[in-house]
Amino acid sequence: MESQSRGFNFTAAMRRLCEDMTARLPELRHIDLDRVAISICQTRSHGSHGTYASLTPLRFEAGAPTKEVRGRRYGVEPVRSDSGDEFLYILSFYLPRFLNTPFEENLSTVVHELWHISPTFDGDLRRHEGRCYAHGTSKQAYDAQMDRIAQQWLALGPPEHLYEFLIGSFAELFAEHGGVTGSHWQAPKLVPL
Repeated sequence: MESQSRGFNFTAAMRRLCEDMTARLPELRHIDLDRVAISICQTRSHGSHGTYASLTPLRFEAGAPTKEVRGRRYGVEPVRSDSGDEFLYILSFYLPRFLNTPFEENLSTVVHELWHISPTFDGDLRRHEGRCYAHGTSKQAYDAQMDRIAQQWLALGPPEHLYEFLIGSFAELFAEHGGVTGSHWQAPKLVPL
C-alpha cells in the first residue's frame, strides 16, 4: 500500500470526501483540512475486529504545545506537509478492515473521527465532561449521533463520485483499479524538552 502512481489513491479520495463533509455540515465547518494529514495504515487481517480509523491530535489539552509528565516537560514531534505547513491532526484509516464494513458504517466512521476534532481546531480533541472525555458518558448515544450526522450529509445530495469508493470491499476496489495507494504518516513521538 505504498504510494505509487498506479492504483486508486485512497487518501486523495478520502480528502475530497472530508472536504465535502466539512463544507456541507455546520457541525464540521471549523475543520481546516489543510492542517489534517490523511493516512492509511495496513492491518494484518482482513477481519472486522479491531480499529477502523483513528484521529491523532498533535497538541495537548486546550491546544497546549507542551505537557508536563512526572516533572518533565514534553512536546510533540512536528508533522509537516510537503510544503512545510505543520499539521494539527493525523486522520488514519486502517485498510483493508475499514473498507470491509458496510457503506453506511464507513460514512459514520468518517464523521465519528472528524467529530473528534476540537471545535476550536487547536490540535486537541473535542472533550466531553467527565472521565469519558472522548465519547461522553454513552458510546451508544455518541455512535447514534454520528449515524444521524452521516445520514444528514447524504440527504444533502453530495455527488456519488465522492463516496462510491466506500460502497464495495477493499478487494473490489483493489481489483477495479489494480491497487490501492495513499499516504502514510507515522504517529509522532513525544520529545523531552
